[in-house]
Amino acid sequence: MPHISDTTRTNDPGMSRVSAARTQVLVVDDEQDIAGLIKHSLEKGGDINVDIVGTGDEALKAVNERTPDLIVLDLNLPVLSGLEVCRILRARASTARVPIIMLTARTSESDRVTGLDVGADDYITKPFSLRELAVRVRAILRRRDRAAAPEPGGPVELGGLAIDGARRRVFVDGEEIGLTPLEFDILLTLAREPGVVFTREQLMDRVWGYRDYAGGRVVDSHVARIRRKLREDGNEPRFIRTVHGVGYAFQEGAE
Repeated sequence: MPHISDTTRTNDPGMSRVSAARTQVLVVDDEQDIAGLIKHSLEKGGDINVDIVGTGDEALKAVNERTPDLIVLDLNLPVLSGLEVCRILRARASTARVPIIMLTARTSESDRVTGLDVGADDYITKPFSLRELAVRVRAILRRRDRAAAPEPGGPVELGGLAIDGARRRVFVDGEEIGLTPLEFDILLTLAREPGVVFTREQLMDRVWGYRDYAGGRVVDSHVARIRRKLREDGNEPRFIRTVHGVGYAFQEGAE
């Protein structure tokens, strides 16, 4: 499928500057009608430009040419699947932090969990509401903008964990670990209030900026990834405690 772009050619340099300032979203979907509807929905506000590609290979090429601010990525792509594209992008330093919303027509929970495990920030299942997708896209973009601003409060240091909110860096026993922006926000939210139990819904509100009926699975998948990166022992978590049937809390004993 050829690359579909909404770039408007103009000789007015002022118009070019306005266009360049817009948020860039890449939609990767081989169903052209669905991709077109997503494009129309996201561009209605006038502050987002959407490019469309139809295969995983084209997605990687487009990202190499210009790193987008956010990617809407279909799971079921020909040749190179959305999962493989997500793995590749997360393995690259230049795209490791680009937000990815995964689209899937598959109803199996394992498919959705796999998408989150390879690094997607969120997922939405087809058929879906265009309004819901737009809400999620804009919530993630707002979180990205907040991440670019200085984090209020000083560094957090708890039981071998050091979180530098201003520089968005995390250290465990002096060794820096790499977290995605979403993972960082979850960890900082928990660590700023040791012992306070956050329900999954509260974490969705604070970190994602919206609630979702499947939010529990989304939150669980991201917390599991954070724990792996923190080298947590599943039987005796050092930092993040699971409160069964409720949610998560940062260990009071880590203070």
